Amino acid sequence: MIFISGENFVLVGALLLFISVLAGKVAYRFGAPALLLFLGVGILFGINFISFHSVEMTQFVGMIALCIILFTGGMETKYSEIRPVAGPGVVLATVGVMLTALLLGGFIYLVAPGLGLAMPFTLALLLAATMSSTDSASVFSILRSKKQGLRENLRPLLELESGSNDPMAYILTILLIGIVTRTAGDVNLGRSVLLFVVEMVVGALSGFLLGRIAVWTINRINLSTHSLYAVLLFAFAFFAFAFTDLLRGNGYLAVYIAGLVVGNNRIEQKHATMTFFDGFTWLLQIVLFLTLGLFVNLDELLQPDVLLLGGLVSVFLIAVARPAAVFVCMAPFRRFSAKARLYVSWVGLRGAVPIIFATYPLMADIQEGNLLFNVVFLVTIISLLVQGTTVSGMANLLGLAYEERETAFDVNMRDNVNAALTEVEVNEAMLQNGSLLCQITLPDNTLVVMVYRDGDYFVPQGKTDLLVGDKLLVISNRSEELQSTYKDMGIDDVVHLG
Repeated sequence: MIFISGENFVLVGALLLFISVLAGKVAYRFGAPALLLFLGVGILFGINFISFHSVEMTQFVGMIALCIILFTGGMETKYSEIRPVAGPGVVLATVGVMLTALLLGGFIYLVAPGLGLAMPFTLALLLAATMSSTDSASVFSILRSKKQGLRENLRPLLELESGSNDPMAYILTILLIGIVTRTAGDVNLGRSVLLFVVEMVVGALSGFLLGRIAVWTINRINLSTHSLYAVLLFAFAFFAFAFTDLLRGNGYLAVYIAGLVVGNNRIEQKHATMTFFDGFTWLLQIVLFLTLGLFVNLDELLQPDVLLLGGLVSVFLIAVARPAAVFVCMAPFRRFSAKARLYVSWVGLRGAVPIIFATYPLMADIQEGNLLFNVVFLVTIISLLVQGTTVSGMANLLGLAYEERETAFDVNMRDNVNAALTEVEVNEAMLQNGSLLCQITLPDNTLVVMVYRDGDYFVPQGKTDLLVGDKLLVISNRSEELQSTYKDMGIDDVVHLG
């Protein structure tokens, strides 16, 4: 057993990261969630190589990672995408979490005695509350790594739900810990509702205001070293979480909303900053899942009572509690088909967030804390195995998937440049007046600056002979006229690059 010290920390950390990246490549090839492999690497190294049992450090790593994961998820979510699904997304993130916790808590309370586990209803509800939200790290990484689109605006709906439902589960978990440990005083329904409203309102307002301040600051600070813009944005993300928490608001909701505000406004060095955040988010996800894997005790995880209760809870959560909550919450929203509702029910992945929430009973010295943690850990593994590996397959089975066209040009421009970059594919209608580039009618101040054909890139001339299937990189400062021209040519699939 290796005890991590200053002498071997860097070596062991580098080895873990290297193996995790290789595991992620293997996971992608076989269609498994990369996060599950990261978790497996942590468990493997925790058996005989590394001794790690710090609840406090596990919570701290989880807090840091979730801040950046949620902030990055917010930055990569467009208002235009989530606006049509804001209603069902918010309902799923609040009412859906409560319904899931109630249904699952009732089931645990009923089956626990049959397994020889005396579990009062409040404790059963606490166990259910830790697992009541879908996991943002799992949902963001799996959905965005798949080169697959989802019909009926399902992808933004799932990302909005997973990015905003953690506060509800967090409040339920903290509240129930107080009830179980009898430290909550005169806890009642009215006080609970008030606590929830205050945390959500303060979190939302704080996140929005701090996001606006971040945009204003970044656009006016004029840093000579462009790399420091990403560092400044990191500071705003962590400040949004900590400052909101001081105000008794929900910090996780604040960082997600702050990310939304930043990502949907023009900021200096936006493309480079978001690329850096995306890479750093993957690093934190790896560190988070490795830490959780190292923390779990495999002997306790494989105890018969944990295996039986975890297995039953997983089946009920996947097959009953999640679908029931989804169908009830989405009932008022008629535009979603039954297949779409079924798919949302299926992609209710559990991951790092439930495991982190399950460390709170351990910190509160609840007697059954180890049992709760191990059950949540097992449910997470089963969820990633069963649901995480079938995200694409279920979408194809239900007829909700379509293939996203990969862009041939990975380019971007500064936001203050008054021009638009678009990518289009040459069709028959475009060549009806001739196949030479000079024979294609385009608006004034519009240029085709590059052509992609059969894996090769070249700069075209007026006499360049274009072929159907060629991809063109077009720059123009008359975007409205260009869009009208595209429509006249029968081109609907236009990729806007900048």
